[in-house]
Amino acid sequence: MLKKFAVCAALLLPLPVHAQQALPSNSAGNLNWSVLASWPIPAKPVDIAQSLDNKKVFILGDDAKVYIFTPDGQQLGAMPVDPGVTAIDIAARGEMLFLTNAKTKTYSAVDISFNQQIDITGAPVRGRVEAPVTVVVFSDFVCPWCGKLEPVLADLFAQNQDKLRIVFKHLPLPMHPQADSAALAAIAAQRQGKFWEMHDALFQITNWTPTVIEETAQRIGLNMEKFRADMISQETQMQLAKDQTDAQAADIAATPSLFVNGRPVRDRSLPTLQRLVDEAYAAAGAK
Repeated sequence: MLKKFAVCAALLLPLPVHAQQALPSNSAGNLNWSVLASWPIPAKPVDIAQSLDNKKVFILGDDAKVYIFTPDGQQLGAMPVDPGVTAIDIAARGEMLFLTNAKTKTYSAVDISFNQQIDITGAPVRGRVEAPVTVVVFSDFVCPWCGKLEPVLADLFAQNQDKLRIVFKHLPLPMHPQADSAALAAIAAQRQGKFWEMHDALFQITNWTPTVIEETAQRIGLNMEKFRADMISQETQMQLAKDQTDAQAADIAATPSLFVNGRPVRDRSLPTLQRLVDEAYAAAGAK
């Protein structure tokens, strides 16, 4: 049922096409159609699924691989599967792949993600700048789930200070009225070398009154004249806009979002994060 719904929804969305590709139009009676995209695939197709956001196409080939493409034919990757797999389906955004194996009579759910190259230039860093493992967190100071993640990150950092650095990126969500102001305040505090003090104080706020951000800035000892000027400066606005653009490029729409050396993290429990840090540390060849 999910696959049928996904395909129907995808048909309602415009597909990107190769720049040099013609768009033949056809009609038969009251029916009209145009080929919007056509590209070769590496194997004979057995089954297909397309994400609801129209960003990924999954094709099961007869060579026991699932090929993942963009809708204009750019291959994103290929995942080997058991030769007995005869059908596939996906979650709405392509973050899960579902397989049925006719030979072994089994069903499998597979987590799918792609590593991201995230620009951390100018972002605040907690830990050694040269640490081999980088944990990037896109966060919102007003988001309750972001607040709940903070103790987990604190524990992770405490256990791995020789291995990792934590990099903070801002992604204030539109549903949180004071999230933009909080992000700008943290960036303004960063201009005075007190980002992490402001970070910690903002996550302690439970009552977001109109004056609470300025009161917090005063409490951590900021130069208030400079703070107010930096809050509205073009440089501060541009830093926030860059983080939001970086989030979009990494296909992020929710907070908190975590990456360990570019690898997206869905299970944000401490044991899982520790395992990913250990794997990244080993992969980096660190001693």
